[in-house]
Amino acid sequence: MICDNLSVNGENHLTFAGRDVTELAKKYGTPLMLLDEGKIREKMSVYREAMQKYFTPDSMPLFASKALSFKYIYKIAKSENIGIDCVSAGEIFTAYKAGFPLENAYFHGNSKTDDEIRFAMERGVGHFVCDSIEEVSAVDDIAGEMGIKQKILLRITPGIDPHTHKKISTGSVDSKFGVAIETRQAHSLVESTLKLENVELTGFHCHIGSQIFEYDPFGDAARIMIGFIAEIKKLYGFEAAQLNLGGGMAVRYTEEDPEIDYAANIKDISEIVSSLCSEYGVAVPQILMEPGRSIVADAGMTLYTAGYLKEITGLKNYISIDGGMTDNPRFTLYQSPYTVLLANRMNEPCDYKCTVAGRCCESGDIIQEDVMMPKPNRYDIIAVLTTGAYNYAMASHYNKVPKPAVVMLKDGEDFVVIKRETFESMTANEVDFD
Repeated sequence: MICDNLSVNGENHLTFAGRDVTELAKKYGTPLMLLDEGKIREKMSVYREAMQKYFTPDSMPLFASKALSFKYIYKIAKSENIGIDCVSAGEIFTAYKAGFPLENAYFHGNSKTDDEIRFAMERGVGHFVCDSIEEVSAVDDIAGEMGIKQKILLRITPGIDPHTHKKISTGSVDSKFGVAIETRQAHSLVESTLKLENVELTGFHCHIGSQIFEYDPFGDAARIMIGFIAEIKKLYGFEAAQLNLGGGMAVRYTEEDPEIDYAANIKDISEIVSSLCSEYGVAVPQILMEPGRSIVADAGMTLYTAGYLKEITGLKNYISIDGGMTDNPRFTLYQSPYTVLLANRMNEPCDYKCTVAGRCCESGDIIQEDVMMPKPNRYDIIAVLTTGAYNYAMASHYNKVPKPAVVMLKDGEDFVVIKRETFESMTANEVDFD
């Protein structure tokens, strides 16, 4: 099994967080997303403890809300004493409604509207991560109107290629995110920001991409960013108190993926940061990181009910399911690999090759191609592993399909944290006409 919260019980059923997923599918219906609260807390604590041990004691992980945003997860983050990053007023509002202390929130995004900026300031968001001089100026103007001084980080592009999928690589010079060091526009941005009255520059942010298995790209980013901090100190007398190295550490989606020791990666990066700060003569800043996928991905599983089997002689077999790209668009977008299991027949030989196809009227609606499993029958339960990140978060109403329920598993108990959408709730904002 690709994760230690998976097993098989005496009924030959797949279990997740100690629970029989076939029984959970019967109880709640499908499609169904399951989350393992123990695994979420475990990953949050790994980051928190390693960062406080190997970086400065005030260093902190920020859960990347874009991976999975709903009220209960912010309650977990609050109790685990970590921060959050948000990329919209909607994510900020969700955290606010959950009672999360927003002084520990960082507001990202390359296109914040004036309304979103005011919304975040009114609710006491601690830091903005600004992406351009236009945005810094807008934050400065609105902070002035509100009579506050807003803390900000500047998003800097270090020019790193982490060899990941181009759609999730964000650290190269040619990116919609950040301001490049290589072109010296980052230097100009710092100089302009330091002249403004209503913002307080506390440091810099970078993010090089996602699903990165090696720690070397993070080390490369740290080298560039510490060098940049030292250069800015020399040029303008400003020494960054914070350095946010972003997120992006990978997770295992298949048996072929290597296992990752997140604490060891953090230790290795810390040694690079400490050595470079000593070499350049700058203080070791508070380090922030933004894990999202690596906290929630393997804490999630999606269950489907098998529909019809279609065998195309001499070519391909398809098994349809009652979900698809509406609750998991990642194969359609990125050709993302997944481990797919026949959850109610785990000990039978996996000697049948088929493509797991979604229900949408779209030929690209595929969950995974060429999966080896027992030959599926209608009403079998199909489990897709490692779906905690960027699945429900990217869900849509395409073909007017309601979003699934999300059920949390904790200490042998199960409870709904997001209700299954109904046709009525899905159309609630639509205006009726006689």
